[in-house]
Amino acid sequence: MTFEHTHTEWSGVMFSILRDAGVKLFCYVPDRGNDRLISLAETDNKARAILLTTEEEGLAICAGADLVGERGILCMQSSGVGNCPNYLSLVNGARFPLLMMVTMRGDYGEQNPWQYPMGRAVEPILKAMEVLMFNVEHRNELERTTVAALNATGKGAQSAAIILSQKFLGAKGF
Repeated sequence: MTFEHTHTEWSGVMFSILRDAGVKLFCYVPDRGNDRLISLAETDNKARAILLTTEEEGLAICAGADLVGERGILCMQSSGVGNCPNYLSLVNGARFPLLMMVTMRGDYGEQNPWQYPMGRAVEPILKAMEVLMFNVEHRNELERTTVAALNATGKGAQSAAIILSQKFLGAKGF
């Protein structure tokens, strides 16, 4: 089975779970790890993909969506987490339930030395901002992890991140 086939399959499963839970806004900074999920949002008449210039814009959009009773998700690469602490403090202080999907770099199989520092910083940053982390390393963890994060950010009213590891995604060669 090729990477492209598995990427298409899990993205479709995750998209269906998110849409069934009422997620309508898919805020994103482009990344190969989220490209298929975003293309599904772009073709769904009841979803909206929102291209961001920076990750913290997505935090504000998701908080605004919550204020009007809608659900969104912020999709970004692990390096983008470093742009978010100031806005995460706002989300934390105001108790907005925030859902994020973080595609990792700087872990399993990484070949780019520049990705390691931020890859190591993701967990400490999210922990400091009181964001719950739900990790996916294997395909059989995707559904239950996505549902757990949705539950935490729904009636649980927490901030949560679905962390897709490079073991799950496959390591990039650049």
